[in-house]
Amino acid sequence: MEMQQLKRCPVGIQTFSEIIENNYVYVDKTEHVYRLVHSDGKYFFLSRPRRFGKSLFTSTLRSYFEGRRDLFKGLVISGLETEWTEYPVLYFDMSRAKHVDKDTLESMLGFQLSQYEKIYGKSDGANKLNDRLTSLIMCAYEQTGRKVVVLVDEYDAPLLDVMHEEHELPVLRNVMRNFYSPLKACDPYLRFVFLTGITKFSQLSIFSELNNISNISMDEPYAAICGITEEEMLGQMDGHIKRLAGILGLSHDEAVRKLKERYDGYHFTWPSPDIYNPFSLLSAFSRNKIEDYWFGSGTPTYLIEMLRKFGIMPSGIGGIEAMASEFDAPTEQMNSVTALLYQSGYITIKDYDAMFQSYLLDIPNNEVRIGLMKSLIPYYVTTDSRQATSTVINMARAVYKDDMDGMLRCLREFLLTVPYCDHTAYEGHYQQVLYIIFSLLGIYTDIEVRTPRGRVDIVMRTSTTLYVMELKLDKSAVDAVNQIDLNDYPSRFVLCGLPIVKVGINFDSVKRTVDSWKIEQC
Repeated sequence: MEMQQLKRCPVGIQTFSEIIENNYVYVDKTEHVYRLVHSDGKYFFLSRPRRFGKSLFTSTLRSYFEGRRDLFKGLVISGLETEWTEYPVLYFDMSRAKHVDKDTLESMLGFQLSQYEKIYGKSDGANKLNDRLTSLIMCAYEQTGRKVVVLVDEYDAPLLDVMHEEHELPVLRNVMRNFYSPLKACDPYLRFVFLTGITKFSQLSIFSELNNISNISMDEPYAAICGITEEEMLGQMDGHIKRLAGILGLSHDEAVRKLKERYDGYHFTWPSPDIYNPFSLLSAFSRNKIEDYWFGSGTPTYLIEMLRKFGIMPSGIGGIEAMASEFDAPTEQMNSVTALLYQSGYITIKDYDAMFQSYLLDIPNNEVRIGLMKSLIPYYVTTDSRQATSTVINMARAVYKDDMDGMLRCLREFLLTVPYCDHTAYEGHYQQVLYIIFSLLGIYTDIEVRTPRGRVDIVMRTSTTLYVMELKLDKSAVDAVNQIDLNDYPSRFVLCGLPIVKVGINFDSVKRTVDSWKIEQC
């Protein structure tokens, strides 16, 4: 009976009114609405990764400014707001303009303008996009006697897929610059302007001309403006956790732990509450399965291209120390892939050093880590995804039985079937291959781990064992183990509380696979 009474999860539903009117689960973010609309500013920008609730929050703002008080009954804002003024709201959804050329983009922008021109009218001679937006704002103000609210969701969507194309990006950017340009000139007629996106394009007029726009993306009061905090999950979704646990045969605490490992770990400022990916969490509750929903909902092709452009190895994606200016940077000023990785949600803030004002950025959770590694397999291991999956499963079975010998036999056979590719004649290639595969196993893996007397090639930790691994190319596994012993690498890890196993592996550059290995208990 309890299961039947649980509210449905609004997977993919981004309209606030639809969620409320159809009695879906709604995680109350209206306190942030009240704080934002009653702050001193007028122009705001919020950056969050895709499918993280930006559109829902923008829709919530729309309902608030439309004066739809009935929708907010019982929510936090109902006890805070005393005036519910109805304003003319211009809401532009730029997500409709993905993967388009210049003419299509202009046509789609024109269509969105035309829907509001039917309501508020249009000045004679206003034919260009910027003139039409200016006219629309002024007509709405004159017709209603109230200042206008402009909400732009995913303002950068038309540009993301061409952000690294020398020809298309300037063309589409000029269209968007032209469209947004009236917002500064129309300041006397505007009550509130709110834009969401993933990244910042500094050469768009919205940032170059609106120098008073407030970027709240890393402001501590808005840390949980999007996403679902652990407190919100445990407090408002406990019934869904219990149902999921029952279906999967887990205890309540085991279910929470698995959800946390898979979907938690995001921080968009510091300090910040732990934030879960809302799309994945709601999908897990809706389908009663803990799977990779967010990463599977979109292939990050532009990200993969950027990793290749900047020569980033898979093991170099996380564990980055950076200043805020390096990862909260405008797209055109990026001199590394760090900003794109952060703004897209593939790395997130894990710690902050107040003395040096530096942030530690790392992969947020297992869903992102495994998804990234899967997407990198064609570039570093093999294009045969079916074979790669089968190999990973067989290796996982061996690892979880503490059968390192069996795992390496499986790896050797697998590498023998991989077609020849460039850059295999150096030790680092095989280090990256092992890093990808071990990460896919969901096992903690680190490379180039510092010790007092050198660096360990790979450290892999399972629930039962810590493996200290040294790799060699065209030498011998004995040489690899001798190096572990000579530098006393295991002593660095004696406090880990697990048995330590030394593993020396030698690769053959001609056969391009594992040649030999040696395994010793410490």
